[in-house]
Amino acid sequence: MATVLPTATQTMSRPKARWQDYLELTKPKVVVLMLITSLVGMLLATDGWVSWQVLLLGNAGIGLCAGAAAAINHLVDRRIDSLMARTHKRPVAQGRLAPWQVITFALVLTLLGSALLLAFTNELTLWLTLASLLGYAAIYTGFLKRATPQNIVIGGLAGAAPPLLGWVAVTGQVSAEPLLLVLIIFAWTPPHFWALAIHRKAEYAKADIPMLPVTHGERYTKLHIVLYSFILFAISLLPFVIHMSGVIYLLAAVALGAKFLDGAWSLWCDNKPHAAIGLFKYSISYLFLLFIALLVDHYWQGVIQL
Repeated sequence: MATVLPTATQTMSRPKARWQDYLELTKPKVVVLMLITSLVGMLLATDGWVSWQVLLLGNAGIGLCAGAAAAINHLVDRRIDSLMARTHKRPVAQGRLAPWQVITFALVLTLLGSALLLAFTNELTLWLTLASLLGYAAIYTGFLKRATPQNIVIGGLAGAAPPLLGWVAVTGQVSAEPLLLVLIIFAWTPPHFWALAIHRKAEYAKADIPMLPVTHGERYTKLHIVLYSFILFAISLLPFVIHMSGVIYLLAAVALGAKFLDGAWSLWCDNKPHAAIGLFKYSISYLFLLFIALLVDHYWQGVIQL
């Protein structure tokens, strides 16, 4: 049987990259949520107003570095992404961007972001941001994700850093308040991501990623989601307990947390269809609204004191 050789057209059939592909590399929706928490960290750090340079250019630097980490994630996970319905159309997985293009793009973003942070914030913010980038892109994506079903718990610390980065960008120092904000996101990450992992269990198994539902089963994972949801609820009340926030935040935290617990309990009881993806989607709104409540409460306390 004659062997059919590929034509020149077929061998040069790599799809042409578009600017949208580079934007997708940065995971813009994830970065926007991170920047909201960073912005809240900045505004909570002072009773006054934050200078526009720190507010805009400082957040831009944090966002650029976060985008660089996301681009590396696309590169390292390209095989996994190609096997999953949620991610198989990503630009690296489909071959629209070559590895060298991704690395160059990530390096440019990192250099630009670092320059902005150094020029308009302070060295501590820069080093903490780079440590967060390294933690997500190298430690979590490159090692933990494939090594242990507790990957998202251990690696979640890198994604929890933005409010600390925002706070340090304004004050130049680490204190208890931003660490508490980090703790909230750290506790939020496992139930948020495990809910998605249950919904996409078959795809993670196909990609040979040891997510908790794959290694220990859905029932075990649902129990952990409930337990972490209670932990998250308790931690979310601590800003009020330490007088970092007031009654407005407390009411919001209780209401938002009660709905989170209800979603987790429904998932455990299997009494609602599509409970896993429903909890995942709500968890995003939960974090956004919780941090907005912190901000509203902060400025309301300032109005009262006038």
